[in-house]
Amino acid sequence: MSTTAPAGCRSDLDPRYYRLCDKKAAWGIVLEALAGVGAVASVAFMIALLALICKVQDSNKRKLLPTQFLFLLGVLGVFGLTFAFLITLDGGTGPTRFFLFGVLFALCFSCLLVHAFNLTKLVRGRQPLSMLVMLGLALGFSLVQDIIAVEYVVLTMNRTNANIFSELSPQRRNEDFVMLLIYVLFLMALTFLTASFSFQGSFTAWKRHGAHIYLATILSIAIWVAWITLLLVPTIGPQWDDTILSSALVANGWVFLLAYIAPEFQLLTRQQNPMDYPVEDAFCQPQFMKQSYGVVNRAYSQEGIIQGTEETGSTLYAPYSTHFQLQNRDSPKDFSIPRVQTRVSPYSDYEGRKDVS
Repeated sequence: MSTTAPAGCRSDLDPRYYRLCDKKAAWGIVLEALAGVGAVASVAFMIALLALICKVQDSNKRKLLPTQFLFLLGVLGVFGLTFAFLITLDGGTGPTRFFLFGVLFALCFSCLLVHAFNLTKLVRGRQPLSMLVMLGLALGFSLVQDIIAVEYVVLTMNRTNANIFSELSPQRRNEDFVMLLIYVLFLMALTFLTASFSFQGSFTAWKRHGAHIYLATILSIAIWVAWITLLLVPTIGPQWDDTILSSALVANGWVFLLAYIAPEFQLLTRQQNPMDYPVEDAFCQPQFMKQSYGVVNRAYSQEGIIQGTEETGSTLYAPYSTHFQLQNRDSPKDFSIPRVQTRVSPYSDYEGRKDVS
């Protein structure tokens, strides 16, 4: 069956792509343009991230770069997925929508969650996570949604019918779509809660990074509440379902870029501030050291300490400070060498005779 191409589209264009060029349905062209610009901006941020690796002086910020690069990959996928909702739902776009929507958002919120958790340690002066641990946690958290999406798509398609998504009733399709994203909603709530914990600590410079995550998450929650509510309201009509979902993708993608990525880039190359970390030699201060080897004559050591205290009588010695201190000297003592004295022999007057009286 042939259909007349709308204004702005070629006559030989597949009807599935009419939303990309129909001037009467301008929302498709606007969303297409915003998604395209967002995808280009995501690629530009990825290239800039690779170029700034050598200029990042703070080691803890440098450790986060692979996770942020992974986050940008997820954002790029979010903008790209918008076109799957602008194209008419069929056997090709159906599995793509149901699989990638949750997977891409799970990847983005997993990266934000790991960053927020790392900030809760830095803001309290604790040892942060390593680069590989953060990257592994981000991939591990997102892998759960991958498994859920694969199982749902395989079971729904029953490995034979690829058009099942377009054949489902709109109400059933929307309910399944929302139910499939429960784990993503959990990640979103956990990220929001963890980001709020990053505001508690004595090293306040890291709280600004937590504010970026907090703002991006709370705006994402508002977007998700809006599109889920609109999608499940039966009075709106199924003809607006694709408009709602594609708008949510574009809006959330730009929230990620403007509320999180752009502010983080401003702080990326700043010089490391020693006030952002605890004193490096805090654990190297003089302490009572435990003898780990050798044998010590403790009786002799204790005797020496007691004698030294008795002799000096000074209480100004500080065990953890320098030994070269100005102290009040005690009265000088006599350290002269004793001279040898001759003793009178009791037999000096004895001559072997008796005194005659």
